[in-house]
Amino acid sequence: MTTTTVPSTPRPAEQVPYPVHVDAELDPQLSRGLWLVKWLLAIPHYLILVALWIAFALMTALAFVSIVVTGRYPRSLFDFNVGVMRWSWRVSFYSYSALGTDRYPPFTLADVPDYPAHLEVDYPEHLSRGLALVKWWLLAIPHYLVIALFAGGVGYGVRGADDSPLLSISLIGVLVLVAAVALLVTGRYPRSVFDLVLGLNRWVLRVAGYVSLMTDRYPPFRLDQGGHEPAATGAAPDDLQPRTTPPVEPVRPGPDGWTAGRVVTLVVGSLVVLASLMVAGTGGTLAVIDSDRRSSDGFLMSPTERLDTEGFAIVSEDARVQTDDVSDWLPDHVLDDVRLAAGSADGGELFLGIARSEDAAAYLADVRHDVVSGVEDSGPVYEAVAGRAPGSAPIDESIWVVSDVAAEPEVTWAVEDGSWTVVLMNPDGSARVAADLRVGAEVPALQTLVGVLLAAAALLLLLGAVLVAVPLRLAARTHPEGPRT
Repeated sequence: MTTTTVPSTPRPAEQVPYPVHVDAELDPQLSRGLWLVKWLLAIPHYLILVALWIAFALMTALAFVSIVVTGRYPRSLFDFNVGVMRWSWRVSFYSYSALGTDRYPPFTLADVPDYPAHLEVDYPEHLSRGLALVKWWLLAIPHYLVIALFAGGVGYGVRGADDSPLLSISLIGVLVLVAAVALLVTGRYPRSVFDLVLGLNRWVLRVAGYVSLMTDRYPPFRLDQGGHEPAATGAAPDDLQPRTTPPVEPVRPGPDGWTAGRVVTLVVGSLVVLASLMVAGTGGTLAVIDSDRRSSDGFLMSPTERLDTEGFAIVSEDARVQTDDVSDWLPDHVLDDVRLAAGSADGGELFLGIARSEDAAAYLADVRHDVVSGVEDSGPVYEAVAGRAPGSAPIDESIWVVSDVAAEPEVTWAVEDGSWTVVLMNPDGSARVAADLRVGAEVPALQTLVGVLLAAAALLLLLGAVLVAVPLRLAARTHPEGPRT
């Protein structure tokens, strides 16, 4: 008796749903022309989302610390961040990431069941401490390159001859523009374009959830097109997750967890924390400058700048000083003496002087010289003034309020009201002037300002921490850690 062996049918490849779920329904009754003004209609959402994403960044930073220390993403932080992503997705779907509906997005973090766009994220009971350190900046690089094409275009970083950014159009933007034109002409949104646009947005949002530390599952390099997530295929229930991974559940923050008052308080607290960091950064920068640039005799000096001209003089623009109208509340001695220090490029002597602008202009009338109008990364910017040699050497003039002649001349000037000009020449008035110049001033109030800024930053940080902690605590009490039953 002969036994025939029938080849077994290959088991289909397993497709496990990704923890970030993005769904949307195309509105069948889209307006032909409403998309032309949606940029205007969505402005209130854009303004709110700017503040929400600042809070999102702070909550993600707090979640990062919690994950590294405990291996858990605090549920109240998770609910808030998912809500921000959900709000953003609804606005994107309404506006120019899809144009999939004309229904105005609701102002809420919670899921709205009858709205055509939805985003859910499975809550992870445990996250890897090690992955949290590298996945958002290192492991996600391949996806960053892909979504740069989807959402950012290939023109970023390319500049024209005039240093202006070139126009950059993303793949999503091109497809939505095609759909918008078709909608305007035919009154129909091409279904195939919608499916592709949803697939691209789904890819972007999956990566956003991964780099926001909401999951350890690496985003698939798979374009799941269509309005709804693909169903799991080819996998038994026990195969959908590794046995060591706890079960997951979709997050659906409700009004009891993140009420409007708690959201507003958290956002305000996040903005206060951001302000404190900016103030602290300013104070720290000024402290570093004060430590690095202050000379032994108390002058805060600029870096050395090389000045060079084939003319007979190098001249500053007119500097106008007016202290009569300075408010009484300003501290005394904000700015005391000013110092200019030069060094000859060839070792010879230089003349360095300060005169009233009208006297300097009269002396240099019809004299070939260069006016320093600014300093850029490439060096000083000059305005050339045509003319001849001066009628007399600068050392023979009596117009200077302070002056010095040396290989390294240095002048210190007590600031006075008026219009003043700095002049750098050869002592004999000959052509070709080259020097290294530094400018400085006594700024007694700077150290006081640094102390005030750092103290203000500490107070703002304390206030912001309280404003952030209170709604987080209240939300955590409403939705305790752990899965819901």
